[in-house]
Amino acid sequence: MPSDTTLEETDRVVFEPPEGYVEGTNAYEFAQEHGYDSLEELIAASADDVEWFWDALPEYLGVEWYEEYDSVRDDSDGPQFTEWYPGGSINVAHNTVDRWAQLGAPERNRVAITWEGEDGEVRETTFHELARQANQVANCLRERGIEKGDTVGLYMPMVPEVTAIMYGIFKAGAIAVPIFSGFGVDATATRIEDPEVDLLFTADGFYRRGSEVGLKEPADEAIEEADTDVGSVVVYRRFEDSEASSDASESRTQSGDSDPPMTDGRDEFWSEAVGAQDDAFDTVETDASDPCMLLYSSGTTGKPKGIVHTHAGAQMQAAKEIYFGFDHEPSDRFFWVSDIGWMMGPWTLIGNHTFAGNIFMYEGAPDHPEPDRFWAMIDRHDLTVFGISPTAIRALRKKGDEWVEDHDLSSLRLLGSTGEPWDPESWMWFYEQVGGERCPIINISGGTEIFGCFLMPLPGQPLKPCTLGSPGLGMDIDIVNAKGESIRDSHERGYLVARDSCPSMTKSLWSGDERYLDEYWGRFEDMWDHGDWAQEDEDGFWFLHGRADDALNVAGRKVGPAEVEGALIDHDAVNAAAAIGVPDDTTGTAVVTFVQLEPDVEESDALREELRDHVGEELGKPFRPRELLFVDAFPMTQSGKIVRRVIQATHTGEDLGDLSSIENPEAIEEIEDAR
Repeated sequence: MPSDTTLEETDRVVFEPPEGYVEGTNAYEFAQEHGYDSLEELIAASADDVEWFWDALPEYLGVEWYEEYDSVRDDSDGPQFTEWYPGGSINVAHNTVDRWAQLGAPERNRVAITWEGEDGEVRETTFHELARQANQVANCLRERGIEKGDTVGLYMPMVPEVTAIMYGIFKAGAIAVPIFSGFGVDATATRIEDPEVDLLFTADGFYRRGSEVGLKEPADEAIEEADTDVGSVVVYRRFEDSEASSDASESRTQSGDSDPPMTDGRDEFWSEAVGAQDDAFDTVETDASDPCMLLYSSGTTGKPKGIVHTHAGAQMQAAKEIYFGFDHEPSDRFFWVSDIGWMMGPWTLIGNHTFAGNIFMYEGAPDHPEPDRFWAMIDRHDLTVFGISPTAIRALRKKGDEWVEDHDLSSLRLLGSTGEPWDPESWMWFYEQVGGERCPIINISGGTEIFGCFLMPLPGQPLKPCTLGSPGLGMDIDIVNAKGESIRDSHERGYLVARDSCPSMTKSLWSGDERYLDEYWGRFEDMWDHGDWAQEDEDGFWFLHGRADDALNVAGRKVGPAEVEGALIDHDAVNAAAAIGVPDDTTGTAVVTFVQLEPDVEESDALREELRDHVGEELGKPFRPRELLFVDAFPMTQSGKIVRRVIQATHTGEDLGDLSSIENPEAIEEIEDAR
C-alpha cells in the first residue's frame, strides 16, 4: 500500500493538532497510563519492546480469551515463525459479535452495519440480528460437513450478509477465503483451487453503474476450471427483492430465466441453506495460532499468494489500528471503500466490531448516478471516518469541486487512505475540500501479508502532505541499505524492513514455507523485506518512494517508477501518470511515461516536450522519458489501483496475463493506441 512524493514538495506541516486535541486521543490516554508523556515516546517504546506492547494490549482493549495465553510469544524458531500468545484460545467471532449480542448486553440492539445499495436501498443490521445470522451460517456449515480447519470461499457482493458469512465461518472454526467480487473466472478459479475450497458462498449478482452484474455464472465456470471438488454452493439472491431489479426481474421471468443456473445436489439458495437453520450455535474455541482467514494477494503481479492469518493475529492488529490509529469513538460511523475480497474489507469489520462500532457498507460505483455519490452518502448518513485510495480521489477531483461543495461533510472527523501513491495536489484537495482543513489524513501502508500497517500516523501527530507519519505501534520498523545496515538516521532512501515480527504477520504461505522465506526473508538476515523504498526526513516524517523491486535501472542509476510519476503529477497540467521501463540499446533501460491531463488542458507536442524536460529537471537528465504518451484513462482495479503490469505488457507487446482484476478493460485500448 505505497504512498510517494519527493520530500522537497512536502517539506511543510499543513496539519497541526488544535489545542487539547492530542490529550483527547486514545493513543495518548494509553501512553499516559504507561508512563509516557508523548505519542513519540509511546511509538519508540512500543518498537523497542514489542513484547511489552503486545502483552499490554489485550486487556487494555478489552479483548476476551477463552483461555489466557501462557506467554506473549515463542520465537525460538526465529522471527520468521514466531508463535504469538501460545497457550491462549480465542475466536474473532466472539469478540466481534457474540459478546455484544448476548442477553442483557447494552450493545445488543446497537447497529452493527448500515448498508446502502447502489439502487438507494438502505438496511440496518443490529448486533443481535448479525449474531443470529452468523449462527445460522455456522449451522449451515456443520450440516454440510464443514469442520474446524476446512476452507470456505466468499465470492459475494458487498451486502450485509457477507459479514454474517465471515463471522459464521470463524464461529465454526473454519477458514474464510474472501474472493473479490470483481474477479473473473481465472482469478476466482485460482482462489478456489489453491486452498481446495470445500464450500462456496456466492450470489446471483450485484449492481454496478445501474446494471446487473452476474456472479453465479462466473462462479460455476471457476468451479469447473478449478482442479478441486467444491462440495456445496450456497447462492444468495441479491436481485430477488431489490426495487432496482423489478423491471429486470420481470424481463427474466418472462424469458424463463428468473433463477440463476443451479446444479442439482450441489447448489442451494441462501433462504433454504441458511435461512432455515437454527439461530443458536456454540462458537468453537480456537487456539490463538489457528488460521481464521486466507487472504490472497491481488494477482496484479505474478501468481497470487495465499496469506495465512490467525485468530489472535487478525484480532489484535485490526483492533489496535482502529482504536489507536483511527481513534475509535462509540459514535463513529466508519466507511472504508473496499470489497470483502481485499484486506481492507475484513480489517474494517474486525477492527470496528471489536468495539461494537457501526460499519457503513456500500455496494456500487463511486460515480453512480452522479460523481457525488460518496459525498452524498457521507452527508446522508453522518459518516465520521472515510477511507479511500489516492487514485480514486484523483478521479473524483477531476469531476470538479462543486460536487463536494453541494454537501455537508461536517460529520467527518478523520480521513484515511491507502493503496496508491499520493501526489501533493490531490492530498491537499482531499484535506481541504473533503476534510475542511480540520480532518487529519491517516495515510497508512502495510499490506495483506501483515493484515495491517507498518506505517501510519496517529491522530494528534502533525502532518506534511503525503506523509505516512511514523511506524505503527508495536512495529519494529527500520530503513536499511543493500547490506542491511540501518540508514534511517541519515535520512537517506533505503529498504523498508521489519526487524521483528508482530502477531498478525503471516507465518507462511498456504503453498508452503519456501516461497514465503524467499519473498520476505531472503534478502536480509532475520529481517522482513517489504519491498518498498522508504525515507525519514529530518523532522521525523516518513515517506515511501514506490516498490524497490520495480526500480528502473537507467545507465546504472536507479529510480522508482513512482518518483517519475510524482514528478509528472507535480506539473499543473497532469492529473495522473504511469511510468515503465523498456529495453534501450544505449542505457539498458529507458523510461516511458503515460500521462492523463487535467480536463481543461489540451494535448500538444510542445506540452509533451515540456513534461519530458520537467522530469529531467526534477530527477536528472538520465531519467528524462524517452517517450511521453497521452491517454484518457488507465487500466485500474475496482479499488482504484493503476495496473502497471498491464501497461508494461501492452506497450511492449507481451502477454497481458490475467485481466480479471481490471475494472475498465477498455482502457487497455488507450495504451495500445498511444503506442
